Amino acid sequence: MKVKTKSKKVNKAWLNDHVNDPYVKLATREGYRARAAYKLKEIDESLHLLRPGHVVVDLGSAPGAWSQYLRRRLSPDGAAVGQLNGTIVALDILPMEPIEGVQFLQGDFREPAVLERLQLALAGSRADVVVSDMAPNLSGIESADAARISHLVELAVEFASAQLKPEGALVAKVFHGSGYSQLVKLFKDHFRVVKPVKPKASRDKSSETFLVGIGLKNAVPNAGKQA
Repeated sequence: MKVKTKSKKVNKAWLNDHVNDPYVKLATREGYRARAAYKLKEIDESLHLLRPGHVVVDLGSAPGAWSQYLRRRLSPDGAAVGQLNGTIVALDILPMEPIEGVQFLQGDFREPAVLERLQLALAGSRADVVVSDMAPNLSGIESADAARISHLVELAVEFASAQLKPEGALVAKVFHGSGYSQLVKLFKDHFRVVKPVKPKASRDKSSETFLVGIGLKNAVPNAGKQA
């Protein structure tokens, strides 16, 4: 019974923090599906990653807050609907409600059929920016969770290495703790510039941070362009 009581208290405390979170209130007011939109907004505004005309791929896109920000960022007047100057392709194994101007592909990007659909959506172009907010379901077992987190980041780096333009950028969510230094090294092995960013919109209690890699060290030739 004590465990249940403690769990209820924790859930109630989390719910109270969530409801009173200024970013949750701001997201509701500005029409974003989640407060996560402001994490990408802060990263973009500090590093100037996104520009009109860009081709952007959003990995692990559901429920769609990052895609919503991307859509507004590539709009001439910052609108959620209407004209769009650029291309946004979102991928997730989970379903996502439609966002005007965003091409959503449901599936695992490791599968050839999904990658083929991505290539069609990109019309032979490489991405200027790949963003990944992918995170595993955490078990609470540190070693297992660290391995799951590292695996997703490795997948994002592998994907970006194949899909980015030579001067492109990757933004990926990571967590401080076991395996973090290895992920930083992984980024440094693949990108000329690597910057860790902890947005203000990330909760103080969270070990979440983001690694940004800019400029591929070994760009893969764009076969799609040559076809």
